[in-house]
Amino acid sequence: MADLLTIKQASEWATHYLDKNVTTSNISYLIQYGRIKKIGSNGTTQVSQRELINYYKSYNGHRELSWKDRLGEDLNWALSFEQYKEAETTKHVHRLHPYKGKFIPQLVEYFLDGHTDNFKKEIYFKKGEIVLDPFAGSGTTLVQACELGMHAIGIDVSAFNSLIGNCKAGRYDMADVQNQISRISKAFKEFLSDSHTLEFEEKLLKELYRFNNKYFPVPDYKYKVKRGEINEDKYGAEKEKEFLPIFNRLVKEYNIKLRQDKTNSFLDKWYSQYIRKEIEFVFNEIKKVENRDTKKIISIILSRTIRSCRATTHADLATLKEPITATYYCAKHGKVCKPLFSILKWWETYSQDTVKRLMQFDKLRTQTYQACLTGDSRAIDIFKELEKRNPAFAELARKQKIKGIFSSPPYVGLIDYHEQHAYAYDLFAFKRKDELEIGPLCKGQGSAAKASYIQGIADVLNNCKRFLSDDYDIFLVANDKYNMYPAIAEKAGMKIVNQYKRPVLNRTEKDKGAYSEIIFHLKQK
Repeated sequence: MADLLTIKQASEWATHYLDKNVTTSNISYLIQYGRIKKIGSNGTTQVSQRELINYYKSYNGHRELSWKDRLGEDLNWALSFEQYKEAETTKHVHRLHPYKGKFIPQLVEYFLDGHTDNFKKEIYFKKGEIVLDPFAGSGTTLVQACELGMHAIGIDVSAFNSLIGNCKAGRYDMADVQNQISRISKAFKEFLSDSHTLEFEEKLLKELYRFNNKYFPVPDYKYKVKRGEINEDKYGAEKEKEFLPIFNRLVKEYNIKLRQDKTNSFLDKWYSQYIRKEIEFVFNEIKKVENRDTKKIISIILSRTIRSCRATTHADLATLKEPITATYYCAKHGKVCKPLFSILKWWETYSQDTVKRLMQFDKLRTQTYQACLTGDSRAIDIFKELEKRNPAFAELARKQKIKGIFSSPPYVGLIDYHEQHAYAYDLFAFKRKDELEIGPLCKGQGSAAKASYIQGIADVLNNCKRFLSDDYDIFLVANDKYNMYPAIAEKAGMKIVNQYKRPVLNRTEKDKGAYSEIIFHLKQK
């Protein structure tokens, strides 16, 4: 075939075709996950240029035209940031811990930095000024402000969210962090040395490897599924059932206890007996750490670890339906997968990753103040609470006031923000304040929920106004499909002076719909 390319040739061709860097790893990913067909054997692998063209047809302007056709010509494609890879949108400390609903750092940077363009015609924030995020979430605004040489204050009603934000922006004695991780890891491995669960898991992995190689060969299986040559639901269910006796035999042989005796709490329900014991062991070792900052960042490592070790399928980590205690067909990976029986692998992986990310951010951070306060943004006395955390920062804030806000308020009826981290609230015994959430999922999207949401966001803005400079600029990122923000601005005594409509590009294969959000620019009326 005349259009065959080696992986290296394909990466070079795609780089030119898309006008963005496409690596050999990117091409290999397309092969591995069945997006394009592998031709030849290892060492002489080739792909079809025609197939690549068909795969990339949504790029190179085609997707922009398609989305504008569906969402309107006022869509600002420059704010899609499609040129950035995932590694860049989750750079350094931004991926210290998963968090639903966070915006990408490039969006914050666009409005905070000192550039202008055809859409952003003036500079709103300068180095040394203070930025406020009254819905701080996981701290993206704080981190980007630090990188850009600005001070930042975050506020969040969730104690765990505040912990994440402060840990991302915090400074550490890295030698102490690494020494404590090493100490805990060593003790953890000694704790596991006489555990038969590791031997059980090793044997289970070997059986799965043989079974999956036979029935779900990579990349042929996924390629055939993509093209409808295999009915994935039917075939997957058949093979899941076929492997189950092998799993049950090993469970019986090693006398594995799959469930805990009680299901009263999140930790009781969503973790196996063995993992629960491991979590308790590591947590008790963390309690021995004397340096408070070190203790906090290692607690975040444990929280990130246990989130990945919940008894659920790989495709359902974000929503959680029912606990999984046996092997299952995994549509995400295209093979039979298993629940976890130890946190060791993830603990070691995330420990190394966290240290690496903290050191990366250390090279970029500036000598500025960042603090995330725990409280209700509708009523909190920002300067008074800041005084308790950092008197020097509070003095600076009182003197020069806060220049403005960059924030992404919760969307009405979309997420229960405390519930997404229920495992952490159980582990750390944080007090939950679900009743203070604005627009939670549990209250729905009815007329009463919308009215409450409008009042709640307006109350936040009215409270925060007291701490802002007279010439403030407020940027709120929202998908305002119910057209609530004009009413919010009115109730807050503000006016919407500009709107930036941006496409939110798909991050999963299941989510293919065109979706947009608006960045509302508000000023004093």
